[in-house]
Amino acid sequence: VQVVESGGALVQAGGSLRLSCTVTSMVFDDYSMGWFRQAPGKERESVSCISYTGRTTRYSDSVKERFTISRDNVKNILYLDMNSLKPEDTGIYYCAIEEHPNRFGDDAWCRKGANFAFWGQGTQVTVSS
Repeated sequence: VQVVESGGALVQAGGSLRLSCTVTSMVFDDYSMGWFRQAPGKERESVSCISYTGRTTRYSDSVKERFTISRDNVKNILYLDMNSLKPEDTGIYYCAIEEHPNRFGDDAWCRKGANFAFWGQGTQVTVSS
């Protein structure tokens, strides 16, 4: 399984970005996915998760109503649309895949990220004030 994130950039506060995550060598639409991020000197945190069908999503409180997760199960791409960016959104953003097919958990499952087995190398997002 290959997981490759892209779309990170330097952007001013209030701006927008779209991150993409391309996945190969797996049955993409059988697996729930998530976006996570890690700021300098901080632990990794969950940003958002999406079910394998794409019909159900979860968001951390810090990004609700600003970020939107979506997926294209034909192209095997996961997206994260980020609007109204803030300096505290700065960090490396990672895409990850739930280890079990056809499984989508609750908010705690998404927040912990413990069941996400396949991770990309990350893409850097920097928001300047």
